[in-house]
Parts: sequence; C-alpha cells; structure tokens
Amino acid sequence: MQLTESHRHYWQKNLNITAVLMAVWFVVTFVVSYFARDLNFTFFGWPFSFWMASQGSLIIYVVIIWFYARYMNQLDQEHGVAEVEED
Repeated sequence: MQLTESHRHYWQKNLNITAVLMAVWFVVTFVVSYFARDLNFTFFGWPFSFWMASQGSLIIYVVIIWFYARYMNQLDQEHGVAEVEED
C-alpha cells in the first residue's frame, strides 16, 4: 500500500504530538520527583513536593490523555479518517 502525502502528514503530526506529550510525561514523572526536595515552597497550603506526588502528577496525566484524545479527534477529522458515530 502506497502512502499518500496526506497519510505522511497525518503520521508526522501524530508522532510529533506523541513525542511532546511523552516529554511532558517524563518531566512530570522523573524530573519533578528527582528535584522534589529542592522544590521547597508551599502550593495550595501543602509543600509542593508532597502535592506533586499525591495529586499534581495524576492531574497532569489526565490532562495529557484529554489533550491527546481531543487533538487526535481533530486530526482525524482534518484528514478524513474520523470514526462515524452510529445511532
């Protein structure tokens, strides 16, 4: 099967957004945790390191999933490969 220019463009955008979101995931998961003791300030009444470990990272993971789903739905519609909803 030959890929058209539209397929290549779609795949490239998919890879780019995946790479960006994986970089955000890496920073939230590993970099913030690594420097947690150095992040010594209060955030919503709690130490920032505690807040990120207990709530912040989970919220960011949900935002990453939401953003990816929204972005890919728009990209699917743009390239004509969106799923058709059945009644």
